Amino acid sequence: MWLKCSIMWAGEEEINVRVTTMDAELEFAIQPNTTGKQLFDQVVKTVGLREVWFFGLQYVDSKGYSTWLKLNKKVTQQDVKKENPLQFKFRAKFFPEDVSEELIQEITQRLFFLQVKEAILNDEIYCPPETAVLLASYAVQAKYGDYNKEVHKPGYLANDRLLPQRVLEQHKLTKEQWEERIQNWHEEHRGMLREDSMMEYLKIAQDLEMYGVNYFEIKNKKGTELWLGVDALGLNIYEHDDKLTPKIGFPWSEIRNISFNDKKFVIKPIDKKAPLSAAVEVGEAPATAAMLAHCEPGLWLSGSPPVEAH
Repeated sequence: MWLKCSIMWAGEEEINVRVTTMDAELEFAIQPNTTGKQLFDQVVKTVGLREVWFFGLQYVDSKGYSTWLKLNKKVTQQDVKKENPLQFKFRAKFFPEDVSEELIQEITQRLFFLQVKEAILNDEIYCPPETAVLLASYAVQAKYGDYNKEVHKPGYLANDRLLPQRVLEQHKLTKEQWEERIQNWHEEHRGMLREDSMMEYLKIAQDLEMYGVNYFEIKNKKGTELWLGVDALGLNIYEHDDKLTPKIGFPWSEIRNISFNDKKFVIKPIDKKAPLSAAVEVGEAPATAAMLAHCEPGLWLSGSPPVEAH
C-alpha cells in the first residue's frame, strides 16, 4: 500500500517524509515546525490505528544509530539522517505481556504479527526448531487459509520465507521435507480465521525468551562487554554470548531510579541494603537515550550523578 498525505500550512517550505509500516509505505509533506507528535498522529490516523501507545517512529541518526523520534520536539530539530525524503519506520516500541488481552484492533494484531515474525526469521528473537515449524504453519494459515490438496500442490511454500536460517542449517532437511513438516501442521489448522492464526502465532511467540526485549551493548566498569535487556518486566544484564539467560535481573517494582551521565548508566534498587546496584557504560551517548526511551516512566533521573556498582 502506498499513500501520500500532507501536513502543511500555506506559505511554508515543504519537507518530504516517508514512513514505512510493516505492510505499507506512506509519504507525507510536513512543514519545518511539525512536531514528532503531529507526524505520529497523522500516521496512526492514516492507517486507522487506535492502540497508539505500543508504537513509535524510528529513524537512523547522522551517526547510523537507530533512534526513536521524540514526540514533543520538532522533527527538524532531531538528528534525522539528511535525505529526501526523510525516512522513518513505524514500529512497535512496547510489547504487551498478554497479546490476547491487550491487542484488540485487527490492525494492531497484524502489525505485531508481522514485526514479531520478521524478528524471529532474522533470529533477533531466538526460536527453537520445533516451535519455529509450528509458528510457520500459523503464518501459512494466515496467508493461504485452509489447506486444500487440490490447490496447495507440492512446492506451494517454495517461495515463502518461513524458518530462520539457523534452523535450516541446524537440521539438514531438504526443502521438500521442511514443507511436509509445515504442511502437516497447516492441515491441523482447518477452519481457523486469518486473525485467529495471527493471534495464535503471537501467543506462542510471547513466551519465547527474547520476545519484547530490546538489547543494548554495554560494558561494566572492568570493561567486560555485556548486554542490557529492557522489557515490560524490568531490566536484565546478560553475558555477551548469551542473550537468553540473564546474569542479573531488576524488576521495575524493585528499581528506585535509573540515572545517567553521558555514557554512564546506573540502576539503583529500592532496597538500600541490596547487595548491588549496577553501573554500566554505553558505547555512545545516543545509545543511552535510546535505552531510556524504553525504560518505565518516572524511574530515571536525567543527568543524575553516576553511582558506581558495589
